[in-house]
Amino acid sequence: MIRVTENLALIKDLLATTAIEAERDPNTVRLLAVSKKQPLERILAAAELGQRDFGENTVQEGLDKIHAAADARLTWHFIGHLQSNKTRAVAESFDWVHTIDKPKIAFRLSQQRPAELGPLNVCLQVNIDAEPSKSGARVDEVAELAAACGELPNIRLRGLMCLPAIREGFAAQREPFAKLRNLFDKLRQDGLPVDTLSMGMSDDYRAAIFEGATIVRIGTALFGERTEA
Repeated sequence: MIRVTENLALIKDLLATTAIEAERDPNTVRLLAVSKKQPLERILAAAELGQRDFGENTVQEGLDKIHAAADARLTWHFIGHLQSNKTRAVAESFDWVHTIDKPKIAFRLSQQRPAELGPLNVCLQVNIDAEPSKSGARVDEVAELAAACGELPNIRLRGLMCLPAIREGFAAQREPFAKLRNLFDKLRQDGLPVDTLSMGMSDDYRAAIFEGATIVRIGTALFGERTEA
């Protein structure tokens, strides 16, 4: 697990350095380790070094890891497309969901969240580039969806997430993140207590941090190539 050790230190340093360049407090940028198709031993190696937040794209794989790593008391984020028939399992086991794009999904998560766990943290996924191949709410749907989530008792609306189209160049990469940040600012102006912008990955984390990202999602750069299992 030497590679995970070295990679985690390097990535945290890069995120902190970028935050300072952007005139931000490095403590306002949180690393979400995307552990999809990564073996449990790599996850636990990162956890031993202080990494607490891990993201999974599929429900069953996530549940298996949550149960296997229960003693480590990690924070688990669901970051894949969520179907309505899988909401109960997510509501009962995950700490965060980043991919709310319909009122129905939010309602089901709130209804199925066990009271003893406290509210489920959620972000709204925004299809910021209006790509037909991607999930996410349209830009013009965000305010209404956010208001609906804010009224549900067992979820806590934390903010917005996006997966923009691939762009070349720092300035071009900043554009969709700036657009998401503007939507975020409008929600705050409307009185919603949002505090999270989940945006940026290995190739565009610098642009995301300059535009206010509070959670950056990084996987293979941390763990190495994914396994087939």
